[in-house]
Amino acid sequence: MKLPRRTLLVLSLAAAACGAAQAQGYPNKPITWIVPFAPGGSTDVVARVVAQGLQTALKQTVVVDNRAGAGGVIGVQAGAKAAPDGYTLLGGTISTHAINATLYKKLPYDPVQDFEPVSLIAYVPNALMVNPALGVNSVQELVAWIKAHPKDASYASSGAGTSTHLTGALLADTLGVPMMHVPYKGSPQALQDVVAGNVPFLFDQLTAGLPLAKGGKLKVLAVTSQKRNVLAPEVPTMVEAGMPGFNLVSWQAVYAPKGTPKEVVQRLSSEIAKVLQQPDVKSKLEQQFGMEVVGGSPEQLAALMRTDIPRLGALVKKTGASAE
Repeated sequence: MKLPRRTLLVLSLAAAACGAAQAQGYPNKPITWIVPFAPGGSTDVVARVVAQGLQTALKQTVVVDNRAGAGGVIGVQAGAKAAPDGYTLLGGTISTHAINATLYKKLPYDPVQDFEPVSLIAYVPNALMVNPALGVNSVQELVAWIKAHPKDASYASSGAGTSTHLTGALLADTLGVPMMHVPYKGSPQALQDVVAGNVPFLFDQLTAGLPLAKGGKLKVLAVTSQKRNVLAPEVPTMVEAGMPGFNLVSWQAVYAPKGTPKEVVQRLSSEIAKVLQQPDVKSKLEQQFGMEVVGGSPEQLAALMRTDIPRLGALVKKTGASAE
């Protein structure tokens, strides 16, 4: 039955009033921040650092709840099904809310339709790292080596469909040279095999490979972000190293279940923005973990997803990667 326009207007105004009323008393109980990965990773670090500042600002406890499994799918699905009342947040990433949209044929959640974007938190750049025995000292020397040894040109990653895999695929696509992808169950295994010389190079998070590089076991040639990283300011970006337009970084963000009142989302976004500008928070994320703190409005996070879902989806299709 089609409702009269006046009835629809009344219902819309009532819903808005209800949301505003809910926002005025928000929050009046603890908030749960779901992390869809195990403790210790980038998503967990972001949640714990930001949650500490957020609970001071909101004067309510923010509990970090790690729900790892199935590449983040289990935790994200739990976030999607949570009550849309502002008391459940979800730590999302470039994988959970961009890459997975194409990587999974039957993804049990919709990154766009099931969530309200709250705020982008930070970019996490990957770095191009090689085995020192390869004898290359720059990106251009590696490019020359790849073109001279196409049959030996392979790269490791922390898993099929990860940002580290797709960054390698982007390099292959940019050069127009097919390269073998060697996926591992995680970053440590991939790094160790490059150190052992079983695979010549890889892209991985800078913080993961930097200790090995300082020990002379790896050589860092470039970072994949638009600007240099504070942990290794001497390392050029891929663009500076002669790869125009090469930019692919992982990102960390926070979401709420679809239907969470707009006023609550805006309150959370505003408070998180303030937390990210606190010197101790910014310093910890940047100086200890090599992240680039950016923040941003719900609309900016939604715009990033509109760009990255098709862009990374095209790379997933080119590589034939699948999680099923």
